[in-house]
Amino acid sequence: MDTEDLCYPQLGNISCRKPMSDWSQNYLLIFLSVICIFTVLLNLLVIISISHFRQLYTPTNLLLLSLAVSDILVGLVSMPIVMIMSTSCWFVGHVACSLLNYLAYICESASVGSMVLISADRFVAICDPLHYTVKVTVKRIQLCISLCWSAAIIHCGIVLKENLAQPKMYSTCVGECVYGFDVIGGILDIIVNFFIPLVIIVTLYTRVFAVAVSQARAMRSHVKCARRQHSAPYRAKKSELKAAKTLGVVVLVFLICFCPYSIVSVITHNMNVVKYVTYLYNFNSCLNPLIYAVFYPCFRRAFKHIVTLRILRPGSCEANIATVN
Repeated sequence: MDTEDLCYPQLGNISCRKPMSDWSQNYLLIFLSVICIFTVLLNLLVIISISHFRQLYTPTNLLLLSLAVSDILVGLVSMPIVMIMSTSCWFVGHVACSLLNYLAYICESASVGSMVLISADRFVAICDPLHYTVKVTVKRIQLCISLCWSAAIIHCGIVLKENLAQPKMYSTCVGECVYGFDVIGGILDIIVNFFIPLVIIVTLYTRVFAVAVSQARAMRSHVKCARRQHSAPYRAKKSELKAAKTLGVVVLVFLICFCPYSIVSVITHNMNVVKYVTYLYNFNSCLNPLIYAVFYPCFRRAFKHIVTLRILRPGSCEANIATVN
């Protein structure tokens, strides 16, 4: 064996081989690096927007803030780990590998939990609009977000307990970063992180869009009367329907990226296949803020304020960036 092909030549046969590098791998690394940078920057814009502008500090946007935090951590932790494991040797040890994978898995679980909460929020807003402001408050959403992240931390600790207790357990050589589940942990993860969220999201959004279609038909039938006599309620309904459609796009894109990753992780251990569906899953973290920018004028205005540094002006947090319907 040529020692130049080893991650740790001095260790001989117990060292891993360096990943093969060719032009396609180099182009893939460049592409993933660009996606990683955009993921961090775009989600940072979302986080700053919701945190800075008071008009964006709403229960629904707090859920988007939670999602943006998990997405930015995917860009800072998950994506770099995947790129390093795919293109080079792992030189920072098994303990660091175990802890970073634990953090990455928490981000992914919290992202799933945030999507479930977003679906529940839209369900209440569309199906029970008269009691929405009573049932969904900032404090309750903050509590739900705290419980979501706490559950993600506990769940990932249970699923990855063997990796955390014995970081070298699934390694076959020195210079690689891998993690795995025992049978019970794998089954628990499939149920908690895939089947239950999928059933909840699909069920809630099926109901949401059924009610949304019904309301849209009713509004088209009575639009003249609604505008003449009850213009404010009409605008509120229109706003809620638009928000439901936009967040429906977010959830749909999430499911398109999430389902292949979860299904492939269950049915195969082929690392090449798992690697590519992981790329797809992580790419979702970059798409979410782009969806906000396309569909939400208020976020576009907020992003413009941030990029042009107008948020540094005194009183900028009170700027009028709300969408006018």
